[in-house]
Amino acid sequence: MQLQARLVHAESGSRVVEVSAHQAGALLGSALGEAATAEEAEDRALERLQRRLGHPPQRPPAPPPAPLPPAASPSAPAPSPSAPSAPSATAAPPSAPAESPATSPARAMPAAERGLEPPADPEDWSSELAEIDLLLRGLGWQREQEGAYLERAFGHPSRHRLTTYADLQAYLQALRALPPDSHPESAPVPLRRRDLLAQCDQLLGQLGWDAARGRQCLEQHFSLTSRQQLSDTQLLQFNMLLEEALMNGSADKDGPAGMDGPAAMHGPAAGP
Repeated sequence: MQLQARLVHAESGSRVVEVSAHQAGALLGSALGEAATAEEAEDRALERLQRRLGHPPQRPPAPPPAPLPPAASPSAPAPSPSAPSAPSATAAPPSAPAESPATSPARAMPAAERGLEPPADPEDWSSELAEIDLLLRGLGWQREQEGAYLERAFGHPSRHRLTTYADLQAYLQALRALPPDSHPESAPVPLRRRDLLAQCDQLLGQLGWDAARGRQCLEQHFSLTSRQQLSDTQLLQFNMLLEEALMNGSADKDGPAGMDGPAAMHGPAAGP
């Protein structure tokens, strides 16, 4: 059995590590862990994976140390003065369930924004690409360094192969969080929304939750009714909540006998 540890998210005071187990090229399972340091997050992810697999695998190699993001980025857009301030991402939920500190729900969206779908992708990406160029110059990265980072993050070395706006935004946000002395071989890679959604589908299927049960969880922890309304960070935390429910044996045994499957969870009309 081979284990792999990967740092998937880093921000001030929070690290998220994914540990996965492989055997003969097949994925046996994976788990996420969140803590103040990468080492503690890896320990939590490994403990979760052990509980899911039912036996203690060997500890994977420690992930590379994660640099702390800067206090503020000169190129990051200023928040809108009319937008209401959101509570801290580590604050307890309104109706606190029996959750681990590592799975604290994310801040809820303001009531005025609930029920809204994400806006359509813009056709003009020129401002985002220009900001990426500025951030790369600030990091001192040449094309080779950018290619090495993109290869780690997206599986290809060219920025022009980022064909979705979500990936472009993920790349841009990751660059904003990197300090000037970051190295492309060890810098934290961005969250990828489609990977998070695929992991969410897998967890929902293992739990046996239908659309109504998934909406109930979203409403309880995020005051939302659709996964599409979650930010990437919120979606990551939702997956961690599902992992916790799976390890605690919280499958919906008393729920509806018929399961609609995870595909019903994508839209607010059909489910979360």
